[in-house]
Amino acid sequence: MNKNTEFEGIYSLGKNGIAYIKNKETNDVIEVPAHLHNTALHRDIVTVNVTDAEKNEGEVTAIVSRANAGFVGILEKKGDHFSLKPDNFKIPEITIPNGQHDNAPTGEKVFVEITQYEPRLIGKVLKHLGKPGSNDAHMHGIAMEQGFDYSFPKEVDDEADALEAKGITEEEIQARRDMRNTLTFTIDPEDAKDFDDALSFKKLDNGNYEIGIHIADVAHYVRPGSALDKEAQKRTTSVYLVDRTIPMLPEALSNGLCSLRQDEEKLAFSAVFEINPTTGEVADEWFGRTVINSNKRFTYEEAQDIIDNKSGLYVEELLEFNRIAKIYEKQRYEQGALNFETHEVKFILDDEGVPVSVKVKERIDTNKLIEEFMLLANSRVAKYMNDAPFFVYRIHDKPEQEKMEKLQEFLKLLGYETKLKDGMIPVKELQRIIREAEGTKEYETLQVVTVRSMQKAIYTTKNIGHFGLAFSDYSHFTSPIRRYPDVLAHRLLDHKIKGTESDFDQEWFEKMCTHSSQQEQRAVTAERNSTKLKQVEYMKTLDPDTFLKGIVTGAGKFGVFVAEEESRSEGMIRLFDLGDDMWEYREKSGTIIGKKTQKTFKIGDEIDIKIKRVDLEKRLIDYALVVDGKSQEAPPRFPRKNRRKHHGKRKNFNEKKSQ
Repeated sequence: MNKNTEFEGIYSLGKNGIAYIKNKETNDVIEVPAHLHNTALHRDIVTVNVTDAEKNEGEVTAIVSRANAGFVGILEKKGDHFSLKPDNFKIPEITIPNGQHDNAPTGEKVFVEITQYEPRLIGKVLKHLGKPGSNDAHMHGIAMEQGFDYSFPKEVDDEADALEAKGITEEEIQARRDMRNTLTFTIDPEDAKDFDDALSFKKLDNGNYEIGIHIADVAHYVRPGSALDKEAQKRTTSVYLVDRTIPMLPEALSNGLCSLRQDEEKLAFSAVFEINPTTGEVADEWFGRTVINSNKRFTYEEAQDIIDNKSGLYVEELLEFNRIAKIYEKQRYEQGALNFETHEVKFILDDEGVPVSVKVKERIDTNKLIEEFMLLANSRVAKYMNDAPFFVYRIHDKPEQEKMEKLQEFLKLLGYETKLKDGMIPVKELQRIIREAEGTKEYETLQVVTVRSMQKAIYTTKNIGHFGLAFSDYSHFTSPIRRYPDVLAHRLLDHKIKGTESDFDQEWFEKMCTHSSQQEQRAVTAERNSTKLKQVEYMKTLDPDTFLKGIVTGAGKFGVFVAEEESRSEGMIRLFDLGDDMWEYREKSGTIIGKKTQKTFKIGDEIDIKIKRVDLEKRLIDYALVVDGKSQEAPPRFPRKNRRKHHGKRKNFNEKKSQ
């Protein structure tokens, strides 16, 4: 990399105040000394200028975007002012002037917004979060650091309450296609509260099926310019933390007026298809606004039991839905779609929010059934909108060659030989490998690594298709209660149906797409942080002398990353806790190898571990390797502050001996 080269990257703060920013194009990592950080904070996106090409050094020249909306910590009084020591140990202390602490009591958890970045961080308290260590304080803080408030402005709540009180008018019902007498039901998780999609089924005289995919008509209630719309634009998504949902819309709408609840008349925006029952082919389609009435609210498990036992309420319809869904899944796979079957972890919490047990949520046929018909609606709506002036698409670009080369190296370690074609591993090869790995110990890790090798899906008005799903046209139409891009898709679809034009141009919609994609990543970060917190809390409850099963998930120059098998709680085994050897990290293969023993640790390896240390404050877990029932944990080392004192005593002893 040449001197004065500029690039964007993620600012990662390391030890001794040195930051590291990776250039994605060249793979070079630039070091930035503390005095050249230019107000950047950990995980901010920055512009870097290379000042010394030989030493790979540079300086931050601009802040592109901040990683956090603010910071959470405990409020302290210091002399004539207040201060906050952020929970994130990589963020320096924040000074809070008198009058800016919002009368929050010291010792309480608070959320602080940064008002000044230089010459030091200065902020003001925006929210009291509660007592340190409480579950509510942790969860509210995790959400607020990513910009998601758990409460709504009064005018937003008032607007939602007024709409709920008004309900559905007869005039509005008359303006819609009436599908209240068509068999309709929802299938959702057991703990779901908002139901934004329903399926309807009807046999036609010609032998085909009329299948309706009915989506909550959020756009009817959330109108441009309203307080609800402005708040939805700001949030763009609901956030799903371990123990709660932070909705995009107030509960009066998300769980009430818009939610397609059983035995209630609801307004929907529907995609109704005439489908050949043998081939699944769409013979005809209709898009428009409807009024529906759900006959039954199924959980995934209830519907699965009926399918498995071939008996129960609406068994014939459920069996047909399931059969056609399998046709669609097979067709997508043949067209080049990549199917990933990762398992989610669900923590069981007590009344205080403390994790007491954990279970893995497995995907069953009814999950896939709903997914396939939502994919059908999303893809057909996008195709229908192709000749519109513009539309909101969900796109997924092809993988980058560099990531494909790394994936190729990883697959080789697992015994799968592949060749790159046009800069990527052919989809058929990836499908074959995933299929062959099913049932093996490395199956889930293989899928995770493959997903990480892909580009991120984003929202845009410029359609390039969806690589992962193998669709040339794809959008998000089916979840407007929790995703603002779906609301925008509904509005644009309505304009095409009516032959009208939007008051906002393509440039405005593109900006909203970019903002929505960014908010989606913030929501994902909040969700992961809440899961990580519960994983650390859960590991703290376990007996540290108990041996556990672990799976290697990665490696680095400091050690091996390992996930505990049951809870997927990820931590690190430091090099000195791997056993008596000289351990070497090999970046290209992503492995750690012992020079004496040639013992190798690679992704997917099953190993025995024990808990060495759990740091709740930093949310870190250290494991130690267990071999043949014995911990390889290194003996305690002298604390850093005592080393000089200890060595001094040793020196004096030697001096006396020499005399």
